[in-house]
Amino acid sequence: MKIIEAEKLEKTYNGFTAVKGVNFHINRGEIFGFLGPNGAGKTTTINMLTGLARITGGRVKLLGEDYTGNPRKAQAMMGIVPDESNLYEELNGWENLSFCGALYGMERNWREEKAHQLLDQFGLEDAAKKPFKAYSKGMKRKLTIAAGIIHEPEILFLDEPTTGIDVAFARQIRNLILDLHQKGTTIFLTTHYIEEAERLCERIAFIVDGEIVREGTVAELMKEAQGENIVNFMLGGDFKEVKTEFTATFPGFEYRIGKDGVVSVHSPESFTLMPLVQFFEDRGFPVYEAKIARLSLEEVFVKVTGLELKKMQNRKEARV
Repeated sequence: MKIIEAEKLEKTYNGFTAVKGVNFHINRGEIFGFLGPNGAGKTTTINMLTGLARITGGRVKLLGEDYTGNPRKAQAMMGIVPDESNLYEELNGWENLSFCGALYGMERNWREEKAHQLLDQFGLEDAAKKPFKAYSKGMKRKLTIAAGIIHEPEILFLDEPTTGIDVAFARQIRNLILDLHQKGTTIFLTTHYIEEAERLCERIAFIVDGEIVREGTVAELMKEAQGENIVNFMLGGDFKEVKTEFTATFPGFEYRIGKDGVVSVHSPESFTLMPLVQFFEDRGFPVYEAKIARLSLEEVFVKVTGLELKKMQNRKEARV
């Protein structure tokens, strides 16, 4: 079931179009990844979906009902974790959570109980009475996520949740995201970390310069981008001695020999391994390893968008 639908969504600032008529949907209960370089329009899209930015064109629906002109009626079902914390520096952890609960209209007993529960769940109980300004970056990120889910929203918007924090805290936050997902929370995740998206997301949309260039499940995107079947063979022997015979025996197959001696066999059609293994072994070439090659999501992104990973991570942030 679709929980959020965006139809021809557009945002223009002073003649600059940051988001250019994008279409996508988010299924209930999934982790949907919005993957793209800094400045691609990810944050702007989140802000429009959550009512934090006025929509220039198009519309958005929640559970099939249009809320474009009245985002307030949808916000009670949403949790929002911005890319930079919006909590209060002078308040302590417990006070910040309790205050956020009050903003969501939670009754006092419920919000205070939930605040204690979340501090314990996120490993922040020892810092509950410390001012937020004294928290580390990782602790701030976790408390900001806790504030976004204190009212138990159906859908959680996470904007670059692990940017600027160390590896250990990033791993903890990814585990928290997976735990929320297992409990049924729908998650919309923006990131420019491709490996993170590959680990967490079920479906992904690639956005570049305000336009969605591809959308699908991780498996679909990889299969589409690869476009052929590849098996890498590690052989006991020099493949060059049998390459002519190989070509004659398996017409339509291509091969490439890597610097490490691994032979990659390519075919546009799927094929079984045994005839190939038998071919090599019959000629005195033992097969030490035969591994099906699959593109990583990083390779898919580069192939689909033409953006190198280094450029993607280093592009200047466009705060629009």
